[in-house]
Amino acid sequence: MNKNTIIGLVLIFGIFILYSYLMTPSQDQLMRQKRTSDSIWQVNQFRRDSTIRANARLRALEAAREKQKITESGQTLDSLTILRITLKDELGAFANAAVGKDSTIIIESDHLKLNFTTLGGKIGKVELKDYLTWDKKPLILMDKDSLRFGLSFFAGNRLINTDRLYFQPFWPDPANQGKNEVKVSGNDSVQMGMRVYIASTDSSFDTGKYIEFLYTIRGNEYMMHYQVKFHGMEEVMDPSTKYLVLNWSDNLKQVERSLKMEHMNTTLYYHFFEDKVDYLSETKDEEKYLKNEKIKWFSFKQQFFSSTLIAGDYFSEPRIKTVTLPGKRNYVKTMLAEVGIPFDPKINKEVSMSMYFGPNKYYGLKKYNLNLERQIPLGWSFFLMAWINIYAVIPVFTFFGNLGWNYGIIILILTILLKIVLFPIAFKTYKSSAKMRVLKPDIDELNKKFPKKEDAMKKQQATMDLYKKAGVNPMAGCIPLLLQMPILIAMFRFFPSSIELRQQAFLWAKDLSSYDSIWNFPGGFTIPWYGDHVSLFALLMTISSVIYTRINDQMMGSSQQQMPGMKTMMYLMPVMFLFWFNDYSSGLSYYYLLANLLTFAQIYIIRATIDERKLHAQIEANRKKPVKKSGFQKRLEQMAKSGGYQVKK
Repeated sequence: MNKNTIIGLVLIFGIFILYSYLMTPSQDQLMRQKRTSDSIWQVNQFRRDSTIRANARLRALEAAREKQKITESGQTLDSLTILRITLKDELGAFANAAVGKDSTIIIESDHLKLNFTTLGGKIGKVELKDYLTWDKKPLILMDKDSLRFGLSFFAGNRLINTDRLYFQPFWPDPANQGKNEVKVSGNDSVQMGMRVYIASTDSSFDTGKYIEFLYTIRGNEYMMHYQVKFHGMEEVMDPSTKYLVLNWSDNLKQVERSLKMEHMNTTLYYHFFEDKVDYLSETKDEEKYLKNEKIKWFSFKQQFFSSTLIAGDYFSEPRIKTVTLPGKRNYVKTMLAEVGIPFDPKINKEVSMSMYFGPNKYYGLKKYNLNLERQIPLGWSFFLMAWINIYAVIPVFTFFGNLGWNYGIIILILTILLKIVLFPIAFKTYKSSAKMRVLKPDIDELNKKFPKKEDAMKKQQATMDLYKKAGVNPMAGCIPLLLQMPILIAMFRFFPSSIELRQQAFLWAKDLSSYDSIWNFPGGFTIPWYGDHVSLFALLMTISSVIYTRINDQMMGSSQQQMPGMKTMMYLMPVMFLFWFNDYSSGLSYYYLLANLLTFAQIYIIRATIDERKLHAQIEANRKKPVKKSGFQKRLEQMAKSGGYQVKK
């Protein structure tokens, strides 16, 4: 390996080190994160303490009633009366709404099948009709078995949570009255409401005082409108209320083939109000309390799909968390979010929000102008990678995908287009390496002329003088390589998260977004860091990478005696990639394989167009020409002469 390649590797590692340094949070940021993680939800702390005491008192009361029958006038009360007394003590005006029967209302649009449950008045189940799980089952994005969704507020010095109350459904459109299932399509929309009433007597409701959840679903949209309305609640709710607390938690289930990859791409995203988009760690459990912060939306983001709640104005002081429960099968992560919604019962009568349940498609998310597309990892931290994906990869995928072409062919077209664009860079790289090979005999002579370590500086100066006279730039081969790095990294980020590749078959691969397996190890046997299967695309990519390393080594004209350790590392890297890519997207391995094969073709074409004998004659001619002095060098010499110093020729 010659000096040119070594310098290139040093520059590459330098870029990575610089990137890591720039992305490392400052000491102040680390301290702020620590204070955040150590903090608790402090909004209206007095009320929260009161709630804890009230719940403790309630539990003590229930325990006492379990041990001893409650009697009144010497007679044992029936269980229903006991329940009413308990609920009235716990929920006050909402006691009657705590008893009921859970029923389901179904609304089906072009893309969604939504089950609304009267317990909590919430969406209890979301099915994406256009997609299936990896094992061809209906794709359920959310279901009520693990879902918690409700608003909390104070009424009569009691903490009320709508998730525990039974709502009564109603249809604003009289034509839908009495229906339990409604369909909507195209540009049409349908509204469905859920109301929870306060008690007027021990067994009846005051229909003039209620909280209403109103859902508006459009036939051709994944986005829906969600309104919370308060009617006649001014005297019921605590007049000092400044906000509502919304709690949403859910256990996300496995829907992709590779649970490992799905886990690595699942986390909670959030958008600071009028600021950037951020997210919790994808590789470990994390909790944040964003004190004194506002967010526009937060999202339970999976590998290819998202469940998002968007504020009409903003959410305040969110507490967000991701948890991985060990030993739970077919489960990815648990998402938890608690946010405040600014609210004054004397002034506000309605709170507006939106919900998105759907795929993470770039153009589909971008059209809402909410930065929802920032959930797709396109390399946002480095503008060049993001531009490559936004202005090159995604348009190619979208255009040919709309034509119905197989995505294996589309990846081939994309690779060819990128290679055509990069051909001038590849040509320059090869020509630079050819010049270095022509000069190798002269470099060897310099090594013999300056064999001692103390002559290293003289040898370096002689080498640079040789390059200068021959018209060779030793950095010419490194810079093109660095220009190609953003493309390689952009592909690495895009392919595993590209929903366009999801469940798209090509050759032996059944799903280009997941790994391809030509053989699964028997008996559950697993190789550490490798897996329990053999990915043929990853294997072919590794073989082609080893061949490319060999060809590049020959092109640079390096010898094993110069730096045997570095040369071994260059061959070891492709083998390490085999372990990393075995469980990655087969579309990514296929792309890197195509890139290597097309590189071989480029090298063959370039070799046929470059005559190294003519190149050698050109270099020799350049060496005989006098070296032109730059304007800066001439000015330095003129200054030296004016000071009485004679410059040596």
